[in-house]
Amino acid sequence: MKQFLLLLLMVSSTIISAQPNSNSDIKNGSVSGRVIDAQLNEPLPYVNIVIKDMANKIITGGITNDDGTFEIQNIPEGKVIVSIQFVGFKTVDKNVTIGKGNYNPNLGDINLEEESTGLDEVTVVADVSTIQQRVDRKVITIGKDLQTAGATASEIMNNLPSVSVDQQSGSISLRGNQNVRVMVDGKISNIPAEQLLKQIPSTSIKSIELITNPSAKYNPEGMSGIINIVLHKNTQLGFNGNINVGLAYDIEPKFNSSIDANYRNGKLNFYGSYGNNIRKNANDGGFTRVDQQIQQNFDILNNNKSHLFKVGLDYYLDDKNTISVFTNLNTFTGKPIVNSEILYLDNPSLNESQFMTGESENDSQQYNFNYKHDFNEEGHNIELEVDYNTYEGISDTNNIFYSSQRPNFIEDTDTDRNSTTINLDYVNPLTETTKLELGLEARLFDTSIFYESDRREQNQFGDYIPTTTQFDYARDIYSAYATYGNKIEKWSYQVGVRAETVKVNSDAFKQDLESNEDLNIPFENDYFQLYPSAFLTYTPSEKNSYQFSYSRRIDRPGIGQVNPLPEWSTPLISQFGNQELRPQFTNSIETNYTRQFEKGSVTAGVFYRLIEDEIQQAILIDRTDINRLIMTNMNFDNSTSYGVEVSSSYRPTKWWSVNASFDLFSQTQKSLAESFDSNQDIVLNTVEVDNVAWSARAFNNFKVSKSLSFSAFGMYRGKNKNIQFEMKDMLMVNLGMRYSFLEDNRASFSLSYNDIFNTMYAQFESERPYAQFGRFNWESQQISANLSYRFGGGKYRAKSRKQRDNDVKEGGGMF
Repeated sequence: MKQFLLLLLMVSSTIISAQPNSNSDIKNGSVSGRVIDAQLNEPLPYVNIVIKDMANKIITGGITNDDGTFEIQNIPEGKVIVSIQFVGFKTVDKNVTIGKGNYNPNLGDINLEEESTGLDEVTVVADVSTIQQRVDRKVITIGKDLQTAGATASEIMNNLPSVSVDQQSGSISLRGNQNVRVMVDGKISNIPAEQLLKQIPSTSIKSIELITNPSAKYNPEGMSGIINIVLHKNTQLGFNGNINVGLAYDIEPKFNSSIDANYRNGKLNFYGSYGNNIRKNANDGGFTRVDQQIQQNFDILNNNKSHLFKVGLDYYLDDKNTISVFTNLNTFTGKPIVNSEILYLDNPSLNESQFMTGESENDSQQYNFNYKHDFNEEGHNIELEVDYNTYEGISDTNNIFYSSQRPNFIEDTDTDRNSTTINLDYVNPLTETTKLELGLEARLFDTSIFYESDRREQNQFGDYIPTTTQFDYARDIYSAYATYGNKIEKWSYQVGVRAETVKVNSDAFKQDLESNEDLNIPFENDYFQLYPSAFLTYTPSEKNSYQFSYSRRIDRPGIGQVNPLPEWSTPLISQFGNQELRPQFTNSIETNYTRQFEKGSVTAGVFYRLIEDEIQQAILIDRTDINRLIMTNMNFDNSTSYGVEVSSSYRPTKWWSVNASFDLFSQTQKSLAESFDSNQDIVLNTVEVDNVAWSARAFNNFKVSKSLSFSAFGMYRGKNKNIQFEMKDMLMVNLGMRYSFLEDNRASFSLSYNDIFNTMYAQFESERPYAQFGRFNWESQQISANLSYRFGGGKYRAKSRKQRDNDVKEGGGMF
């Protein structure tokens, strides 16, 4: 019954979102312009644009972009009032008539003057999250409603179309694929993505961009695309900031807090932030082998603490030149405790158990320098950015076995990693309708991993694992790109190409301290590749838009996939990397159609991918113990995948808004898997799995008053196959509320209750290499509370700095 009610809710939300307005014969128009600070003569971002009828009733609205421009669409025919409102400035109202010969008026530059007396009341329109389809991405603006869905970026990701987060590992996937690149403000961090997402407060997020088919300007990593988290920019005059405190509980408590502040006066803007995440995560589960009646159970408790600091300075030399520097510092400590047992159901005398305790620490630092020069022509600029990242991690693990022949052992792993990126971008708007972009980039990556253990066993190739192992991996990438865009009436296009030369060197050095025997395994891989991209948009009317795109991308093996050291090990299974793993390449085609209605929009799209040298998991039988499995990664032949996506943002009434989505994807996976034949001999099989999976989700926001709102979220994820397992379907329903208070709603309190029916868990079964089934549970039924307070005041002096890999304007990303 619960599943039926949830599906009914999501289907009805999607149907409502897809319904055209009954007054479709009424012609709609748009209003555009640019808002300027009258005193400083510079554009103002984030200014509220409110559209009212002549009875002063709000029709729609929006905010200005970083360059002060705005375009408000779907305005009905007739006389309207365009109200420009911003804290600290006098409100400007303009009467406009939308009608024959004037459906798309441009108001030009609108000068706002400072308010000499008290502050006028400002109407905020964009309280609700919205989904926009641009030429190469979906942009989800995070409103106050979606912030209620969770305290961190990791917790609100499951609310987004085509995105899912593994609640146990924290790994993120896009369109069913974990080969996705996560960025913050257009930049890659050395902090592991699953760790970083849990440190970013949801209240700090301005928008999340799902870039499924990036252009040649972007680095080509990530087969399924890029997820870019855009944080709020705080450059207000005077002293301003935000404080957030959150608490969550299911089985174990979880706490997070953050503060960000800036001081701006004249040509200097100094800003900083601090965030922490202190939590205990409990997981349990297990699996059962049917043939030999062997059951392995796990009980896991992770005690993690992380702290993230950021300090930065913007120096405005003059109107044409800006220098910016910032640094990120992150510390993390984790203390896992794992209890596992192996039960031989037919012979309990063989039962054994393992107790593992560990402690891991890592510190990462990021240093960034940016210089931007604007030429006289608007949009004509050149920008240099230098980014340096370091990462140091230590992990110690103590494994104790009971009633087992396996000896106790200790593992120590030290990791040192650094990366440097130097990027030069040049943008030239050749005419009003054309734009040329050129760029050069160097990315230097180096990592060193030292592993030490007092255990002795064999790896997946039968090689002896000595006492110590050193693994060094270096990858240098030099690239150049060019893109050219043009707009011809209702058509616009952009073509580009990125050229890369890559040099990879790795070396695994193993040393047996007892026999004094050394083993050195070097590996090199140098290659040159071109990554073309093309985008085409056709907009026959304001209500309809068609988009087509193509790009070629690469998925380079991660350190864990190439590291020959054991990643993890249990009495029944171990996982190793493959040092000779090659990158896989993807050719992706995507097309989308967007339909605008008076109260929302619907976007539908299809995609197709051809994957070369696909990286997939291989499952082998340990020759030293046929009851144990070895997992690794290998390259396979080409494969294909395709899918369909539908997303909708709709407001049926003034008090109810809906974001709903549906996605379906099909993928063919290949792998090598060893199994036993009828004679109990080991045979090697090439396994091919055809997987069709779908999911649907709907986020509903109900506004009771200007201060109080409630939310309801439902998600259903269908069955999903991979090489080893068939995952059962998943279901989740969340409820939330938000209350704003104090002057100008400076403070807010939110409360959420996730997985209210306790139906969110991972259940699976498998036939290879053994018939088995299992289930894992986590703290999904969680109650969270969050308190936020905004302090300070003042106005924006807009001198926006372009973010690398995040230079996208409204209206299709080209113009």
